[in-house]
Amino acid sequence: QVQLVESGGGAVQAGGSLRLSCAASRYTHSTYCMGWFRQAPGKERERVATIVTAGGSTYYADSVKGRFTISQDNAKNTLFLQMNSLKPEDTAMYYCAASTWVESLCRQGYGYLYWGQGTQVTVSS
Repeated sequence: QVQLVESGGGAVQAGGSLRLSCAASRYTHSTYCMGWFRQAPGKERERVATIVTAGGSTYYADSVKGRFTISQDNAKNTLFLQMNSLKPEDTAMYYCAASTWVESLCRQGYGYLYWGQGTQVTVSS
C-alpha cells in the first residue's frame, strides 16, 4: 500500500509561488500515475495535474496551465508541484494521490485510491 505525505503549503500573496512536495513510502511499481488534486470549501474536488510515472506524460487543468508544473523524482519517490503566479482562486487544500490503474485510465483521472492528508494553500489578494 502506498503512503503519501505532502508538504510545502502555506500562505502567499497573489503573484507569489509555492512548491508542494509529496513523499511516497512503501512505493509500488504498479503505481502508474500520480497527481495533485485540490478542494476549496464548498466546492468539489478538482484534478489539478497528473503525471504518468513511466514516461512523464502530464495533464493540467485549464485553470492552472502555464502557471503550475508537475514533476517527479522517481529515485526519491517524490512528486512535486511548482505553483507560480498564484491567484486567490488557487486557495484550497491540496492533496497528493496515486493511481494503480492502467495508464489509459489514470491519465483520465481514474483509480486514485491512495491519498495524502493534504496541505493548505492560501493566496491573498
